[in-house]
Amino acid sequence: MQSRTVEIWVGFFMLFGFIAILILAMKISNLTALATDSSYEIIARFENVGGLKPKSPVKMSGVRIGRVTDIRFDDELYEAVVTIKINSQYNKIPIDTSASIFTAGLLGEQYIALKTSGWSEEFLQQGSELTKTQSAIILEQLVGKFLFDKAAGDSTPPPAK
Repeated sequence: MQSRTVEIWVGFFMLFGFIAILILAMKISNLTALATDSSYEIIARFENVGGLKPKSPVKMSGVRIGRVTDIRFDDELYEAVVTIKINSQYNKIPIDTSASIFTAGLLGEQYIALKTSGWSEEFLQQGSELTKTQSAIILEQLVGKFLFDKAAGDSTPPPAK
């Protein structure tokens, strides 16, 4: 009888452990936040999104105010169209806000940073489109440009005296 009781308690403990791990995984992957928060969607167009992915954070003044929900390619304008879901508590963001893609740290994940450029009386709402965007800075392009400029600078003859 004693071993049966121990087995039942071990079973409850294992079940509790699996539920705790499942809840932790949902919190870390932020699946729970997307399902429970009310929000509105806006659109931003970028020439290059770099390594931006769906579920990447959208920040304003360093505070996460939303997430990227979708990234698709517009084959008419040849741009990336990014759909952003912003939490509804942030409903007073001016319509003239600009969006830039930044990297968190040297090798960190990419995110969208929003910055107000003025004090417009109109605010972003469902379906608004950000017109001022700055694409991701690609490290390989910067290094290539630096090396190309350096090589071009070394091949020019020295100035005449």
